[in-house]
Amino acid sequence: MFTITVSKEIKEACPGFRGAAVYAAVKNTAYSEGLWEEIAAFTKELTTSTQMEDIKLQPAIAATREAYKRCGKDPGRYRPSAEALRRRLMRGIDLYQIDTLVDLINLVSLRTGYSIGGFDADKIQGTCLELGIGKPGEPFEGIGRGVLNIEGLPVYRDASGGIGTPTSDNERTKMGLETTHILAIVNGYSGEEGLQDAADMIQNLLRKYASSEEAQILFFD
Repeated sequence: MFTITVSKEIKEACPGFRGAAVYAAVKNTAYSEGLWEEIAAFTKELTTSTQMEDIKLQPAIAATREAYKRCGKDPGRYRPSAEALRRRLMRGIDLYQIDTLVDLINLVSLRTGYSIGGFDADKIQGTCLELGIGKPGEPFEGIGRGVLNIEGLPVYRDASGGIGTPTSDNERTKMGLETTHILAIVNGYSGEEGLQDAADMIQNLLRKYASSEEAQILFFD
C-alpha cells in the first residue's frame, strides 16, 4: 500500500479535506455488461430527477468547486470530473466506454459526486504520494487532453511528478487492459462523511466486475 500525505498548502486552503484510497489486485476487461447495466440505470435516474443547474449544488461537487477557488483555479473553466460526467449525461451524451476499471470508477464518481483518481498502481513511482497544488508551468499530460495547465489545481505527486487532479489524471499512470493493481483515490473536499460509503462502493464493484478478492482501504488527511 502507498503512503499518502497532504501538504501544508492544501491543509491551509482546504482544512476540511479528507481522503480515502483503495488498493486492490484486479483483472481488467474491455467491457462488462453488468456494469453497463448499472451505468444505464444511474443515467436514467439522474436525467429524470435532476436539472442541469442542480449539478454544481451536489455537496461533494460543490465542495470540490470551492476547493478549486481556494487553490486558485476557476471551476467553470476546469470542471471537476464528477461534475463533467454528470453534465455530459444531462446533455444526452453517453459516457465513453473505455474499459471496466475506468468505467467502474466513473460510475462511483457519478453516484457520489466525488472526483476519483484511478491509477495503475504499478506505474506509480515510489511508494509515497503527496497532495499539493499545481505550480506554474508544471508538466502534466491529461488523459486524452494533452498538456493540461494544472497551476492552482489540487494534484497528487509521486517521485516523478503529478499523477492526478480532480479534473484529469495523467497519461503516465493511466489504467489499461494490462493493469493488475489499482489505486483509486476519493477526494473528500466536503469532509469525512460519505467517504467510507464511496470506498466500500469501489471495493464492491471491483469484487463484482474486476475479480478482486480483497482491497486495502486507507483514510488520510
